[in-house]
Amino acid sequence: MNSALWVSKTGLAAQDLRMTTISNNLANVSTAGFKKDRAVFEDLFYQVQKQPGAQADDLNQLPSGIQVGTGVRINGTQKQFTEGSFETSSNQLDVAIAGQGFFQIESPDGELLYTRNGQFQLNSESLLVNGNGLPLAQNIALPEGTTKVTIGRDGTVSAVVDNGVEPIELGQLLTVNFANPAGLESLGGNLYRETAASGEAIEGVPGEEAFGELQQFTIEGSNVSVVDEMVSMIAVQRAYEMNAKVVSAADEMLRFINQNV
Repeated sequence: MNSALWVSKTGLAAQDLRMTTISNNLANVSTAGFKKDRAVFEDLFYQVQKQPGAQADDLNQLPSGIQVGTGVRINGTQKQFTEGSFETSSNQLDVAIAGQGFFQIESPDGELLYTRNGQFQLNSESLLVNGNGLPLAQNIALPEGTTKVTIGRDGTVSAVVDNGVEPIELGQLLTVNFANPAGLESLGGNLYRETAASGEAIEGVPGEEAFGELQQFTIEGSNVSVVDEMVSMIAVQRAYEMNAKVVSAADEMLRFINQNV
């Protein structure tokens, strides 16, 4: 009975962590550029009491044996880097990546971080920065008197100064991609860090090869589907209830043994 209690305990713990993952997805349903997480389960080791294929006698072998599982655990949480829904914006500094790729953000210590959130702003030095004041790696600054900014599909940034006719090219937003984006480390603030699992950042021009093109006046919303998450939440509730009932049943069986044996 103790083994049944332990197995059910692992089920409760795994479902609790899955529920935490779902709640985080739902909490960020309105976060621009957010990518939902998926909890990945795996079974624990097995107690082999009879090996499959072992000799039953001189002539016969056991067809299946006895292998008793010891429970379940969450093996990992995996980011799902599918595209979110696109929303039209009136802000000329809002940019979305239509396809694969990440914007490059420079941290205060010079480290490159990565994001899908293209809601950029200007700081006191007219540099393009993210919502936390961190500049883009390309260090693009708007000249004084800028009246209009154009960000091309290939990332070329141009500005019209003092209502002039000819735009001035200021630079180009280059994006990066990874062999395994799910291996990136999530830092919060819509930022990711490169890891050994993600592979090194591969820089490219938006719209070329496998890099998605840029869309100005556009915000990429989260890729969280409220309906899907609610369905998953109901499934977790049912699984949690079943594991709790197993705990209760195993406890009653132990109580019966203690009282009658």
